[in-house]
Amino acid sequence: MILQELTLYQFRNYDHLRLQFNERVVGLCGPNGVGKTNLLDAIHYLCLTKTYFGRSDAGNVKFGLQGFRIEGNGRVGSSPFQVVCILRENGKKEMQLNHEPYTRFSEHIGRFPVVVVAPDDVVLVTGGSEERRTLLDTIISQFDQGYLQQLIAYNRILLQRNSLLRQFADIGGPDLSLLQVIDEQLSSPAQHIYEKRKRFVETYIPEVQQMYQMISGSKENIQLRYDSPLHFKTMPDLLRDSFDKDRYAQRTTTGIHRDDLDFVLDTLPFRQVASQGQRKSLLFALKLAEFQVLKNHKGFSPFLLLDDVFEKLDAERMNNLLHWACVSNQGQVFLTDTHQERLKEALASLSVTVQLIPLSE
Repeated sequence: MILQELTLYQFRNYDHLRLQFNERVVGLCGPNGVGKTNLLDAIHYLCLTKTYFGRSDAGNVKFGLQGFRIEGNGRVGSSPFQVVCILRENGKKEMQLNHEPYTRFSEHIGRFPVVVVAPDDVVLVTGGSEERRTLLDTIISQFDQGYLQQLIAYNRILLQRNSLLRQFADIGGPDLSLLQVIDEQLSSPAQHIYEKRKRFVETYIPEVQQMYQMISGSKENIQLRYDSPLHFKTMPDLLRDSFDKDRYAQRTTTGIHRDDLDFVLDTLPFRQVASQGQRKSLLFALKLAEFQVLKNHKGFSPFLLLDDVFEKLDAERMNNLLHWACVSNQGQVFLTDTHQERLKEALASLSVTVQLIPLSE
């Protein structure tokens, strides 16, 4: 899978920009603020229909203007593709593949798998459980459409249940018959998602362990554990037992939306004992394992977007990462760095052909 051309209109800091990519490894260089990360985010939009960085769609429009357009042209194998993402002036977003618009954006997910590593991703290791659930959902959804549809259904019904719990507080009494119907509707996708996550983690763990040892150059024993309340009770039992707590909190306090990944280093909680270098190694291991799993399922390599990674790893870990990403991996890689010479020197040692694109204000 190769992206050959990227065209932006009114996206972030760009009025109009067209870039052509001639190599498998592409380096985007320039000082902070010139829009290197914005180019990676544009590629993410084309792959997953949305930004990677948590902004609203409107927040990605160039200041003072209305709407944006992103277009990508390339090929998967010998088949050419054109992907277009448009945000109209009225705020409506559209996605097109080969000039055919989607009726549901979820149909696009997985066609062009992508893995991103960005500076703030360290929250996967140090932050709350939501970040790690999002990681699981993003990976599985890119190779399992059924999972994605069940996840969409679960989240929609969960919003309905939470809305009903808030109504209980307003009206002073619960509509138990309606709550029972919603609980039944919520239980089926919950069980499906739980089973899929459980099976996925079993295949994901050895990939993470292998990547961690490759990056860190050590044989440290890293373990991942899937933590879910459905290990111990069915979803109907969980909802019934937590009713009083849910009614008081006015939200659903248990379910697969509380799942987590626990990290363990030599039998101890990772976050309590890991050094900064170990945390960074684990972050990259999680992401590269994501890459490998997607490649195994899709039959071709995802796009790999590495944003400002030179600031996160020491020289040895950086060399291990770049060798894997640019030599062992046969997919297309986009890297950003503020120092063109540093990037050029690091990649030159790998004996790979690189396209360096300098960006300026």
